[in-house]
Amino acid sequence: MTNEDRREVRKSIESLSVAISARSIPRIIGPLMETQLTIQQLKVLSSVVVSEATTTSGLAEDFAVSVPTMSRLVDRLVKQELIERSSDDGDQRVRRLRPTGLGRAVIAEILGARPELGGDVIDGLTLEELRALEIGMRAVNRELQALRTRTGAPRL
Repeated sequence: MTNEDRREVRKSIESLSVAISARSIPRIIGPLMETQLTIQQLKVLSSVVVSEATTTSGLAEDFAVSVPTMSRLVDRLVKQELIERSSDDGDQRVRRLRPTGLGRAVIAEILGARPELGGDVIDGLTLEELRALEIGMRAVNRELQALRTRTGAPRL
């Protein structure tokens, strides 16, 4: 494959990615519209899911708000059983915030969903197309893992 061939295929993939994203918007919006979370709550919950064990003061700093403001927001998420407070193993005075199973599920449904890969779409592909898609997705996953390793990005 020449560099020109690679550029053409890459351009095609980028165009397809934009088209798929645009056609997936109605499928993404559905779960987002059904949630009772505010945007700020969703952002905080996402941060807790990514970090796995942050603190209220750490979140307040990350979001540039006061600790009391963040504490109220966290209280609402705890009340909805999306996150929980637990003692730090090293310092019992520190309260860590961890996502609950429900909190992880909410984030997975709203932010992690791949509506373009829903069963109704996948069922329309031939076996050959499914195998090709699997190979491509494995390659993308491999590169995302390599990038995370190189950059030290947090794991979800």
